[in-house]
Amino acid sequence: MALFGTDGVRGLANGPLTADLALTLAQATAVVLGQGRIAEARRRSGRRLTAVVARDPRVSGHFLSAAVAAGLASSGVDVLDAGVLPTPAAAFLVGDIDADFGVMISASHNPAPDNGIKIFARGGVKLPDVVEQRIEEAMAGPKLAPTGGAVGRISRFADAEDRYVVHLLASLRTSLRGLHVVLDCANGAASGVSPETFRDAGAKVTVIGADPDGLNINEGVGSTHLDKLIAEVLRTGADLGIAHDGDADRCLAVDADGRIIDGDQIMAILAVSMKDRGLLKDDTLVATVMSNLGLHRAMAAHGIHLETTAVGDRYVLERMNEGGYSLGGEQSGHVIMSDYATTGDGLLTGLHIAAEVARQRKPLSELAKVMTVFPQVLINVKGVERSRATDADVLSAVAEAEAELGDSGRVLLRPSGTEPLVRVMVEAASEADAKRVAERLAAVVRG
Repeated sequence: MALFGTDGVRGLANGPLTADLALTLAQATAVVLGQGRIAEARRRSGRRLTAVVARDPRVSGHFLSAAVAAGLASSGVDVLDAGVLPTPAAAFLVGDIDADFGVMISASHNPAPDNGIKIFARGGVKLPDVVEQRIEEAMAGPKLAPTGGAVGRISRFADAEDRYVVHLLASLRTSLRGLHVVLDCANGAASGVSPETFRDAGAKVTVIGADPDGLNINEGVGSTHLDKLIAEVLRTGADLGIAHDGDADRCLAVDADGRIIDGDQIMAILAVSMKDRGLLKDDTLVATVMSNLGLHRAMAAHGIHLETTAVGDRYVLERMNEGGYSLGGEQSGHVIMSDYATTGDGLLTGLHIAAEVARQRKPLSELAKVMTVFPQVLINVKGVERSRATDADVLSAVAEAEAELGDSGRVLLRPSGTEPLVRVMVEAASEADAKRVAERLAAVVRG
């Protein structure tokens, strides 16, 4: 099985993801990303390469970040340890200080025993598949082994958080003064920086899920567990709530009435606003095939072209980079605003959705009416070959379902990339219709 998944290397810390693996991966990263014209020019001028390393607060991040730093320094790379910061902060800092690459230690929305390693190339961009493959191959090859003064140094990145906060605030054109925002930081990487940033932007802030102990990340809080955020918004009478995940690269919202505003709705609000202000490049939004039919219809109604990609924010970002587009994302809350970020940024997204509430002087519930959410039913059919998604009988059943739903619904069958599993997703005008069609198709997939 390949070491790299859809979002870096991830697994049980001290299970498959050991300190030895982290160190070797860092050494191989120095070999592969230390090549190229810019890296060679820096070496000729007597400068060592530089890498930014950050982590989320899960307890295993201590030994994994230490192993990564050791692997890089032993390869002649100077390491700036940024401590606990969101993934998008690490990506931003790589570009901000013109570092050669960066490493983030996080397992995002996974439970605390898991951890992961994400690598960013120069400029703070995610690695393409071919570069990840080269790094994996380099793990078995010779490593860089400088001696004496050529070894790397490890030092504290003292102003890392301040640089990121200033960057976020500079992206805003509207003060949040007068807004009451509840923030759920998932006991994760945003626990310190998100409340600070929203307060600096002018908002009154109530905070939950911001007491990380290394073991409680994502535990009953954050973007995958919204009940506590909903309750706190209703209890305090706040204008809206913002939920991050463990590494704060995603954002979901809750309106003043406790209704969930998902990534599709957030993108719809931002896309229409950006188009009206002439900020949406080529009047185009990029989303995945899993985005709701309601988003397709809303964008068409506002003269916005919707480009779709495979599931995964890396594919959204690839298409955005190809077309130079300014907005894209996923239903799960990974929203990429390429004018300000090279990856999904939950703090940036949350600030801008709150800014729309302040700018338009309308409640979030009113802004969300730009899009009608179609009921969506997803069934994971387990224990079947992934090829079932393209079986003739299955395709015939899908065609029949699509004809039945007409313009009022949508069908998507998607095989898992890692498991013997086929995902059946159906959208329809009513929950009952979506469930009925999905269950019928799932039965056909089971064979």
